[in-house]
Amino acid sequence: MKEWLDTNLKALNLVDTMEQPDGFTRLGYSKEELAAMDVFREVAENLGLSVRKDQAGNLFARWEGGNPRAVLTGSHLDTVENGGGYDGQAGVLCSLGAVKVLKERGFKPHRSIEVVCFASEESARFGVSTIGSKSVAGILDISVENVKDRHGTTIREAVESTGLDWGTIEKAERTEDDIHSFIELHIEQGTQIEDHGAQLGIVRGVACPIRLKVKVEGMAGHTGTTPMGKRSDALVVLAPLITFVSEEAEKLSGESPKPLVATVSTLDVKPNVMNVIPGYAEAGIDIRSVDDSLKQIMAEKIIDQCRSLENEFNVTIKVETLVDNPSILLDEKLTARVKSAGESLGYRTFEMDSGAGHDVMNMAAKWPSALVFIPCEKGISHHPKEYSSLEDLYAGVEILAEVLQQEAGE
Repeated sequence: MKEWLDTNLKALNLVDTMEQPDGFTRLGYSKEELAAMDVFREVAENLGLSVRKDQAGNLFARWEGGNPRAVLTGSHLDTVENGGGYDGQAGVLCSLGAVKVLKERGFKPHRSIEVVCFASEESARFGVSTIGSKSVAGILDISVENVKDRHGTTIREAVESTGLDWGTIEKAERTEDDIHSFIELHIEQGTQIEDHGAQLGIVRGVACPIRLKVKVEGMAGHTGTTPMGKRSDALVVLAPLITFVSEEAEKLSGESPKPLVATVSTLDVKPNVMNVIPGYAEAGIDIRSVDDSLKQIMAEKIIDQCRSLENEFNVTIKVETLVDNPSILLDEKLTARVKSAGESLGYRTFEMDSGAGHDVMNMAAKWPSALVFIPCEKGISHHPKEYSSLEDLYAGVEILAEVLQQEAGE
């Protein structure tokens, strides 16, 4: 199995070796993503599965059972620019591997089993994530069709360049009766499993963000002739806010049962010229926790701090809420089954939450869903050095096979 995993990991990544200094770039609805999906189709058909593409470009590899209602497992094959070869790919590979194991055992599914390869999970190309799984769950906002990538290509144009019709993408939605449950495997993209001496992470919930945009209006001026005491420097105002966000998030997280993280992750300064005082500065702030009330407390603290800074520095500050998505709690019964399966196989498990979004959060809106993590070395992800060992991938195969056997059995 480990040799099969190694061979097909490279095949799905379209390479002969995983040592790629520039990483992997397979953006959503690109020819590179399509090429990887073609490999998925080939591997699935070699396992005896029938493969179909839906109106959103998702691929479903089906093992027909007596009951047509399907147990789904899978992930995605698109990447960020110059990303790693395991984010998403591990989930697709291990799902196919689990089917291989079950077939070799002679297992006959009562419920049908489907391995899904979702299209365009990453937001790297358009700033819009999980297009494929949102379509399946029926929660895609089709008004995003005119959102453009950095080259000016719209989502609609990209989708239709692959031979699909944007006008029919809503037909990708599956009914509640189509699917029994969904389980996704993913690399952790962090170090909690490693830090707790575990081998598998059992995810209880996905921490969807509150995202704020803080806009500071000061006054531009000549850096050489404007006295220090007469300046209205917009960037100077943001400096203490950056520290405040970091320190306050750490304090709140330490005081709460559920962790919270907050990051000033983007800055925009105008005119951004060496000899001009910044007259305008903008910061993007990302706040995450599975505790929605805790996220709200953090957001309010930031807004209060902005009011204080506005008075102190004689500037105008506006705070805009870009995103306020409720966090997703995964199905307790299915999650308990995943945990039990891992422990029955002799693996050390650790219950945790996911700070990153995944396709499972969309599937959970409609069907019982669970998420299991395997470790990635040093928590490195979205980077060419992203890595999970064949042993960790094999553990992923084993736990998926065990859960699929239970979910699809009599």
